[in-house]
Amino acid sequence: MQIKGSISRIIYNNDSNGYTVAILDTEDGGIRVAGAFNEPQIGTTYALEGNFTIHPKYGEQFSFTSFSEILPEGAEAIRHFLATGAIKGIGPKTADLIVDAFGEDSLRVIEETPEKLLDLKGIGKTTLDKITTSFGESREFARISLELQEMGIETGDAVRIYRLYGNEAAAVVRENPYILVDDIRGISFVKADRIAAVIGIEEDSEFRIRCAVKHVLKQWAVNGSTLMPEELLIEKVVELIDTSRVLVEDCITGMAFGGELQTDNVDGLPVIYLYGYFHAEQRTVYNLERIKRDRFTHLPADIDNMIADAEAALSAEGGNVSLSHKQRDAVKETLLNNVTIITGGPGTGKTTIINVIVKIFERLGVEVALAAPTGRAAKRMEEATGRPAMTIHRLLEYVYSEDEDEMIFGRNEEYQLDQLAIIIDEASMIDIMLMDGLLAAIKSGARLIFTGDADQLPSVGAGNVLRDIIRSEFVPTVRLKEIFRQAEDSLIVTNAHMINEGEYPATREGEKDFYIIHEDSEEAILSNIKSLVGGRLEKHYDFIRSAHDIQVLTPTKKGILGAPNLNAVLQDVINPAAPGKAELKAGSKLFREGDRVMQLRNNYNAEWKDPESFVTGYGIFNGDMGIIESIDEYNKSIYVEMDDKLVTFEGEMLEELDLAYAITVHKSQGSEFPAVIIPMWAFPPMLMTRNLLYTAVTRGKKLVIIDGSERRLQWMIDNNRIDERYTGLKYRLENADVNPW
Repeated sequence: MQIKGSISRIIYNNDSNGYTVAILDTEDGGIRVAGAFNEPQIGTTYALEGNFTIHPKYGEQFSFTSFSEILPEGAEAIRHFLATGAIKGIGPKTADLIVDAFGEDSLRVIEETPEKLLDLKGIGKTTLDKITTSFGESREFARISLELQEMGIETGDAVRIYRLYGNEAAAVVRENPYILVDDIRGISFVKADRIAAVIGIEEDSEFRIRCAVKHVLKQWAVNGSTLMPEELLIEKVVELIDTSRVLVEDCITGMAFGGELQTDNVDGLPVIYLYGYFHAEQRTVYNLERIKRDRFTHLPADIDNMIADAEAALSAEGGNVSLSHKQRDAVKETLLNNVTIITGGPGTGKTTIINVIVKIFERLGVEVALAAPTGRAAKRMEEATGRPAMTIHRLLEYVYSEDEDEMIFGRNEEYQLDQLAIIIDEASMIDIMLMDGLLAAIKSGARLIFTGDADQLPSVGAGNVLRDIIRSEFVPTVRLKEIFRQAEDSLIVTNAHMINEGEYPATREGEKDFYIIHEDSEEAILSNIKSLVGGRLEKHYDFIRSAHDIQVLTPTKKGILGAPNLNAVLQDVINPAAPGKAELKAGSKLFREGDRVMQLRNNYNAEWKDPESFVTGYGIFNGDMGIIESIDEYNKSIYVEMDDKLVTFEGEMLEELDLAYAITVHKSQGSEFPAVIIPMWAFPPMLMTRNLLYTAVTRGKKLVIIDGSERRLQWMIDNNRIDERYTGLKYRLENADVNPW
């Protein structure tokens, strides 16, 4: 059905997707309406298509799926419309000037002969530009929105498509509707496929099948695989678009000949790559081999003496540094080999080894670079070593390339890093694309040292890089297993190692850093977490209900104990609403000043500013955390401090921000928190794995609490299923004779 009226009040408007709740004045009175507008304006008249529905909280409202703007007729109606400010550059006084001069032809003049407005006192070229731009955009969206709706695109999606592609929106979608899957969040392949059918793309067209093949490969890359077995790829594509297997096979062959895909054979299995991942694996092998085989600089002194001198120097700076036999072996390996991996769990002395290595290189006059995959991991590295550390992206000087319209590394094979010793911590988090970029930027003859815990979860991005390199035995690797005396006093450390070995964690009376609380329902677990965060821990520890101390880590995003629901609950416990505390609603999420928040994806174009030095830069990354410093409710902007960087979130960037009182275990990689609470219940089987629990426990620095079912905790420890990823790196390293050029 259709209703008509003018907007008298806007209750809520989401800039990123146009979703709006407003009051529409109609002949039957004011009606609450909800749906997607493109920049709704008070005073503007609309025709809305939709149906009346019952909102569980607000009662009856009109939910519309499409709208059209109705321009007023008659001089006085036009005067009222212009006076509302619906067109930028026109207020009440300017509205009077225009209508007094042109009467009922005012809107036609603005659209067709706007230069006539310059004859009116008070309207100059700048104001005219504002008027024509604003009016033109409104008319243009109306035209394009109609075209998009004819393709079966709902108004909410049409708003987002128009904001991304502008006047070319309809043409872009007609040329390739499947591009929406990558460019517009929330548009699935199935939805894009329906649009394709409407605009006349045949079910068995080669174009449709090619898009499906690329989509399936991209989805598997999102889940960590750099390749797919050919048979599995064909099966998934046939399942997705219900087409002929023969057509899919022919299409894959054609795409391989055209350079879009790469066919290969890994361990006797025919596989298919998106070409970028194939190239990254090839280059990773080539550059590892290049760095590994180059002649290294002769050391000017006996290695044992250098290690002893470094121990003495570090001990003199504070503490007693005395390496174990295994730690000493690890240091020697880094001095005797160009590439070395040092892996081990918590409390096995990786930080001490790094400090000794750095001290030796400094005494040799070798410049050292310290880096890690995330800002939080780099900050931990800096605190542990007392020396500057940075993210790998910062080390490689990522910049925006206008020619390629993407972020690229300033340091590469043509302009390599100056440092001749590079130490990378938390190496398990490095995906294949980042490893490719890193290795290309390292000079032959440099020392490259990876440290990390290979038993933690693999990288968020595609690849299983650290584990593949270790299993290939291509690079000298030292595995640390001994827990040192100071760490032995921590149940967090000892229980983490027990879990990793498949043993159930222990609790001891009187111990204060590791607890298991038994609950028999999700509701009881949630209630207990609220109690712990809401004050119980403050009575016994120096933790506070701040956005810094207590972190809930959950395996899942779904259900009562999923991150979104926990965040909504814990926000009201830790940072409740208060007079004078600004808030901003973005989609389904409500943000408040003081909230702990997290960045959900890499955004290389996001600008940040150092609040002290006022230095600016670009790039925030998936997993970066911060605190909301302030909210500008009028301009719908959120200002977040992330690791000494002040970032402004507004418009579509708000979709990239989420509350972070509770985060998934995957998002916690590379971080440490003073106190960690882990809910334990019947989560999806793929998430109930030993290495996920091990990763969660090792995030706690002073306190770990597991709250939930003991039986499910034991089941999780018994489940040693490793996240299965299809990659070719191990195979390539074992058969390392590949030169990508």
